[in-house]
Amino acid sequence: MWLRLCRSAAVDVTQVSGSAPPCDDHAVTDLADRPLHEDSVGLLAGLCTTRAIRRYRDDPIPPDDLRDILFAATRAPSGSNRQPFRFLVLTDGPNAREAKRLIGDAGRRAWSAKRAADGYDRGSGAEPTSPKARMARSMEHYVEHFADAPVLVLPCLVRYREASSFEGASIYPACQNLLLAARALGYGGVLTGWHALVEPQLRALLRVPDGVHMAATITLGKPEGAHGPVRRRPLGELVFGDRWGDAPRWAVDPPGTRHTSAGPPNANTNDHTTTGGRR
Repeated sequence: MWLRLCRSAAVDVTQVSGSAPPCDDHAVTDLADRPLHEDSVGLLAGLCTTRAIRRYRDDPIPPDDLRDILFAATRAPSGSNRQPFRFLVLTDGPNAREAKRLIGDAGRRAWSAKRAADGYDRGSGAEPTSPKARMARSMEHYVEHFADAPVLVLPCLVRYREASSFEGASIYPACQNLLLAARALGYGGVLTGWHALVEPQLRALLRVPDGVHMAATITLGKPEGAHGPVRRRPLGELVFGDRWGDAPRWAVDPPGTRHTSAGPPNANTNDHTTTGGRR
């Protein structure tokens, strides 16, 4: 298997196998002999601290880091090990700029509708320090600067049978691997579905074949802020034992865990508070 990445603006896709894309020798970095970077983030720590990062520095992601991130993504499991996942990796070429513009415009429309429908400016959203208001500011910044994200990744699934609700099991684990690998190397990202709003235009622009499912939109970059412990509901509200709603005795959070009430209302507590968003 060969692996090389082109720095040229004309090449937007990181290819891991197959025929090499055409590019000048001076624009090619041969990484076949370089091992993966050392990982300074432990597996459990990475799993518990990989947040949705929506604010990025302008720094590009070097080819060697992109190689490592995409290599980790493609180590994900898939049904019968068919490996139907493919990744369009767009940086700063003309196709990348147009794809970012298309998805960014769609994202602004989607966020505007969600902001109104979910009442982000009402209730606790009117309090500047509330989680809801902080989420709104984060989303507003993200959609306004979407086109500035250093890297846009479009994970795709090559269908080999009729579409089903279970096919995501062969693409979304790879997306999570990608985000965790980015975290391990000091980067951050976030996954959305905004590509679906402009999918015909993206397919034409990027020559995505029929029979290939465009599964997600992921942006990557150096965080302006930092990763940190993610907040979720208490473990006992999410994990059940012998029957639905009954938490096992061991389902307790580690010391120092902080919580959020985001998500569907908890039937056991009548908690209908929400902060919204993927964190």
